[in-house]
Parts: sequence; structure tokens; C-alpha cells
Amino acid sequence: MRPWSPIPIEDCGESLRPLPEVLRRMEPHPYMALGAPYGASGNPFQLRQGVVQRLLDAQARLIQHDPSLRLSIFDAWRPIAVQAFMVKHSIEELCRQRGLEARSGEAFDRVVADVGRFWADPSRDPATPPPHSTGAAVDLTLSSSCDGTPLDMGGEIDAIGAVSEPQHYAGREDPEARCWHQRRQLLADVMEAAGFAQHPNEWWHYSFGDQLWAWRQGEAVAIYAEAVSSALTS
Repeated sequence: MRPWSPIPIEDCGESLRPLPEVLRRMEPHPYMALGAPYGASGNPFQLRQGVVQRLLDAQARLIQHDPSLRLSIFDAWRPIAVQAFMVKHSIEELCRQRGLEARSGEAFDRVVADVGRFWADPSRDPATPPPHSTGAAVDLTLSSSCDGTPLDMGGEIDAIGAVSEPQHYAGREDPEARCWHQRRQLLADVMEAAGFAQHPNEWWHYSFGDQLWAWRQGEAVAIYAEAVSSALTS
């Protein structure tokens, strides 16, 4: 149970919209490349209309601060079936990294707990949808406006561990760590100014309108429930 899970949801009825071309996409999409089951929708690069507008606002703020930078979208809408696929994949990958063969016992429980700090449960309960399934959440980074090369942020998106925490490099003295912290802070500044809330464990994850957003912003209700792709309803 997440601290934001008890917050009620009153969906505002906005549909998912494809991200406009001005928002760069990091392709090939990493989860599709793994074989994640997107089904007939086939497009992770879509979000609720209000979220898309705020992303455009965030990018405009970023360009005003530094014309050489752009936002780059790593992942956006994620069906619950994909969430389940990626949770399973992440557990298996972390077991491999730790040389763990048994799928039971204390060490395995630690893997599941560590993955659970970063990957939401693929809940089918309409009261507790995973953030990305609502079309409210986006994973993104900063990139060069010239060639789209992502900036080094001091840790990979989806990394399991303390390195992914937004303030991991705060207060460090070495120049490289200071640079990474400044970049993470710049991303946070433009996203939060546009109305987004950041995931407490992930420097790359922001959302507007879901339960996590409501919890962080002190809102009484969330405005986005699980979303269905427009490709499935057209």
C-alpha cells in the first residue's frame, strides 16, 4: 500500500492524446523492445490532454532557461498488462544481478521489496491503478537540442537503488556529482512549475492528476483513473 493509495479518484473524462512531435521520444521504446504486451494500442507515447499541455509548458520553461536543452520522453502511458510484465522482468533482472537462483526466502523477498520501491503493483482494483496506467505519469530526462543526446543525470532511468532518488547527489563536493544534482534539480524545477509532482524515489518520474500527485500536492481527490487507449475505443 502506497501512502497515496487511499486517495479517492473522480475521473474528469479527458482522453489520451498522442504526444506532439515537439516532445522528443526516446526510441526504440525500451519496454516494447523487451516484448511488453501493448496489444492493439501499440503506442506508449500518449497521455491525458491536460498532462500533454503541462509537458509543453515545462518544455517552454526549460527552453527559456537554456535554449540548448529539451525534454526527452522515456515512457508515458503504460497498460496494466505492461506494468505486470515489467514488474516480473525487473524482479528477474535483479535476481540475475545478485546471483540469486531461488525464488523464495529472505534474499528473494528483499529483491521483491527493492523492486517495489520503484515499480507500482499492477493492481486491477479501480481504486488503486498504477500511475502510468492512468495517463497521468511520465518518465523523462533532459537532452541536447542539437542532436537529442540525453544528458548524463548520474543514474539510468529505472535503476533500482539509492542512486535514483532525486536528492542522491545533493551536497556532494565533486564537480561531477554537483553537475548531476543541478541537472536533476533543473528538471524538477521546470516540471514542478508546470504543475507536476515528482515520485519520491525516482528523479525521472513526474505526474499530474493521479493519486501520487494528489498526495504530494495536498489535493482531496485525484482526477485520473485507469485510462484506455484511444486506439481501442476508435
